[in-house]
Amino acid sequence: MGIVDVVSEYCSLPRSRRHMKRRKQFQTVEMKVRIDCEGCERKVKKALDDMKGVSSVEVIPKQNKVTVTGYVDPAKVMRRVAYKTGKRVEPWPYVPYDVVAHPYAPGAYDKRAPARYTAAFSDENPNACSVM
Repeated sequence: MGIVDVVSEYCSLPRSRRHMKRRKQFQTVEMKVRIDCEGCERKVKKALDDMKGVSSVEVIPKQNKVTVTGYVDPAKVMRRVAYKTGKRVEPWPYVPYDVVAHPYAPGAYDKRAPARYTAAFSDENPNACSVM
């Protein structure tokens, strides 16, 4: 693909919406792939380096994490890794901060126990226990 093809691609207008190419956005795709050895690492990296639109591939074997940046579709990248390497591929687990429930529920913990419950089990007066 020469410079003329690139320039003509930007200058020419499509005749209809069907002929228009949809441009992919530059994005980062993070995946969880089990990497046991250096051979697995090379296999994953080689499968992604040859892919069209990929600008960089970063493999972190200790975290079992693969990061791909470029003009790619995340589903195609994951499918390619699974097909070429034969390994199970999952999207990197990401939990947004807003979705996580807070462990402290103010309505449940702010209530005080009524006075009769605290007096019923007092250590100061052993005869005050009304349960026995």
